[in-house]
Amino acid sequence: MTGLAVSLADIEAAAERIRSVAIETPLVESPALNKRLGLRVLLKLETLQRVGAFKFRGAYNRLVQLSDEEKKRGVVAFSSGNHAQGVALAAKLLGIPALIVMPADAPKVKADATAGYGAEVKFYDRLTESREKIAAAIAEERGAVVVPAFDDPHIIAGQGTAGLELVRQAEARGAKLDIVMTPCSGGGLLAGVATAVKALSPDTRLIGAEPEGYDDTKRSLVAGVRTPMTPTHRTLCDALETPCPGELTFPILQATVSDVAVVTDAEVAEAVRYAATVLKLVVEPGGSAGLAALLAGKVDTRGAGALGLVLSGGNIDPEQFAKILRREL
Repeated sequence: MTGLAVSLADIEAAAERIRSVAIETPLVESPALNKRLGLRVLLKLETLQRVGAFKFRGAYNRLVQLSDEEKKRGVVAFSSGNHAQGVALAAKLLGIPALIVMPADAPKVKADATAGYGAEVKFYDRLTESREKIAAAIAEERGAVVVPAFDDPHIIAGQGTAGLELVRQAEARGAKLDIVMTPCSGGGLLAGVATAVKALSPDTRLIGAEPEGYDDTKRSLVAGVRTPMTPTHRTLCDALETPCPGELTFPILQATVSDVAVVTDAEVAEAVRYAATVLKLVVEPGGSAGLAALLAGKVDTRGAGALGLVLSGGNIDPEQFAKILRREL
């Protein structure tokens, strides 16, 4: 894996940087889920991370390394919600001005939380405006640093700390992980986790999960090159609506990932319901993509004894959550 953007050493360094501020999230298992799937499933609850998602890990690791001058000028990020909250909280903790460019139709719970952490929020129309162009213009005007959602080595390394914890927590429970799964959007989480897991447990298979219509990572891996998609519809998984894997994340995914499962909105809704009613966990649609793939039988688990599954976020809009529980979505 030489020549890739992130190494195990980078992830271990990130773990030291975030140790005093990030939560080492629990690793739990459910007898009911184990019985249903016929294997041991260890759930990494990033739903309980600060801001309710894994994104805080990468955001803090990126921002804490800014120079004093860069911190004064502030940061700009663009996100539908979880990266926005991660950057906003990291900036607040470090005393850095932050502006977040968010789609006008972002879940209200995510937009409100981002503003609540003290960030300035600028809304845009995702159908007619480019968030990248808006962020770049603001960064140029203010001299601010743009903080990417996934395509940055410090962001990837920060997200990889979840994988570092996962492997070590599984070992402490006497589990050898045959498979590790995470949801996948631009690939920051999967690339970071895969780097850590493969370094510590080379025989473990890494599998991603994407929503139907946004399966750009799977298509890209099959094609052997980054293959952008032009989405034709929205998905319940608002956190996973990136149309193309990143320039830095994709080579890591090529080197480490065995497969990517693609899930429908109906399967995702079922996973959110299962998490709430059986696992007693609140998981947002994007965060439940891996669980959806497992419940729908879309992952080859033959011969596997233990599987690590990252539930990546819990920031679900209350009204949407209620509709899913009532089977209206």
